[in-house]
Amino acid sequence: MEIQADFIIIKALEDGVTIIGLTRGKETKFNHTEKLDKGEVYVAQFTEHTSAIKLRGKAEIISRHGTVISGESS
Repeated sequence: MEIQADFIIIKALEDGVTIIGLTRGKETKFNHTEKLDKGEVYVAQFTEHTSAIKLRGKAEIISRHGTVISGESS
């Protein structure tokens, strides 16, 4: 099966940024966790198994829809 989902790029802006992948299906479950330190970059993709990504900490998220900084108050 060929997957043609978009990629997103997550760049940690502080130590200890946590990335949590969540599954598809009847019940949402954690399927993958990564921890990044400041300056580290993670390239992620939504697949038939991963339907959502949750971030903890301050990070820059870049996608074809634009850029967002997590962990900032408005």
